Amino acid sequence: MHGIYFIASLALTLTVFRNQNDFRVYFRVGEVFINDIRGLYDPLNFIGMWPFRYFPLSGLLFVPFYLLGFELGFVIFNIINVLLNIFICIILYKIIVLTRGKNHESDENRVILYICLYLMSIPQVFNYILGQINLYVTLLILISLYLFLKYKDNKWNFIASFILGISVNIKPITLFLIPFLIVINFDRNVKRIKIESVKSIIRLSGFILPVLLNIIIFLMYPELLEGFLNINITGEETVLKNHSFSITKLIQNLLIFIGFSQTQLQSFQLPIFIIILLMFGGIGFIVYFIRKRVEHSLIFGYTFGILIMLLGYFDSWDHHLLILTPLLIIIIFRFPRGSKLTRKFIKPSFFFLSFFDLAFMGIWFLTQEFFPFNFVSTIFLLLIFYSISKFCLKKDSLNQKN
Repeated sequence: MHGIYFIASLALTLTVFRNQNDFRVYFRVGEVFINDIRGLYDPLNFIGMWPFRYFPLSGLLFVPFYLLGFELGFVIFNIINVLLNIFICIILYKIIVLTRGKNHESDENRVILYICLYLMSIPQVFNYILGQINLYVTLLILISLYLFLKYKDNKWNFIASFILGISVNIKPITLFLIPFLIVINFDRNVKRIKIESVKSIIRLSGFILPVLLNIIIFLMYPELLEGFLNINITGEETVLKNHSFSITKLIQNLLIFIGFSQTQLQSFQLPIFIIILLMFGGIGFIVYFIRKRVEHSLIFGYTFGILIMLLGYFDSWDHHLLILTPLLIIIIFRFPRGSKLTRKFIKPSFFFLSFFDLAFMGIWFLTQEFFPFNFVSTIFLLLIFYSISKFCLKKDSLNQKN
């Protein structure tokens, strides 16, 4: 099945969707980066395409593909994506074996089944056709998580957080994992805050260091900072009506639907964005802060971080789910076998986001004139958020069929 996805993506993108894919944007970024880096966020350089929204340093990633030419560049790009998926499956397997609950089966059959479901998921083919870079981020997230879980010494904490920081340079979707790297917990039994200051500083330093490298480029080309902020937060593109399933975008679509103009919406789009981020970011971090102390709790911190970004940022797309679903698989094996939370919320969410989400994107295009809301995926993201919160807060959560 995965091979069919790969072959179909090459055939469709190089013919039917040649001018309707994200790789076209990345290809253009590679060209602009080496020829006119000051224009990296200039909309005139991306007429007829989505604008470039990532940190400027990520432009380096796309230069080799531009030098190869569009056709060969896209083929090599997706071959690399296939290889990334192989490595993702290997690391995912290692994490599951390391962290799965004691009441789960000890054989590998069920683990392999879920890994196969991940490879068969519909966002995979969407990711290939668009020529997206989500798998780079997914691999880096899983490698960093594995290192955090496997090794406890400061050296590996720095390396793991540095790897996670690199993922932000590629795609800022992991930016809200920062608070969950702090090793802090409120012990509800003794009513005392426990924090490992040295380890927390090492983690934060490792994470921030790769991101700070962008400051060099921003200092060399100050106009890039203004362009980056405008494109991502205050620009016209962030208020366009589209099929994003983030809560911020649903609110924006509602305001457009009831008659607000794009100019009016631009004046308070930032407050909407900040309120949603603070609300879910605050709830997520508080839950993580007062959670019951359980082994491998960083899994939930990672998931909270990705959920906060998907719910809060303006544009959360179907292919972004490839970053979340591997974490859901890990949680399925981390929760007790037969858990009600798994059966009622996590599993249905995993299957919906893996196999049915894209259908509702199609429905949005059919109904956008009279009902411009792609909200079903949002509901499942909220259910995941709820179930993880309940698991973290419930007493003796590892010993009960919660």
